[in-house]
Amino acid sequence: MSAPDVLALPRLPRDAGGPVFAEPWQAQAFALTLKLHEGGAFTWTEWAEALSAELARDPADDGSRYYEHWVAALEGLVAGRAMAAPEEMATRKAEWADAYRRTPHGQPVELQEISPRTFPVTPAKA
Repeated sequence: MSAPDVLALPRLPRDAGGPVFAEPWQAQAFALTLKLHEGGAFTWTEWAEALSAELARDPADDGSRYYEHWVAALEGLVAGRAMAAPEEMATRKAEWADAYRRTPHGQPVELQEISPRTFPVTPAKA
């Protein structure tokens, strides 16, 4: 990663007590996005454009759905780069929703392991 690219990455949202996310899934979405970027799945400019487009689709959002837009932008990039088919993502979302409904309140949600696969990645634009 070049120096300007590193400087363009967002800082982890923090307050005096440490990282700040309203829900654990938001932190996971943030971390996954950074990891995919670091792995060359997309440039930070491509990410910013994808997120901006998602945010523009919902001008009435008061910021409370920011990470929902974040995930939608990430899903769009993942599908667009053929890292996972939309059907695969829909199946995994359904599995997550089912696991969430079956998990007692206050307990961590656990999904069954999926076998690791290698997805073709379209290199990020230079």
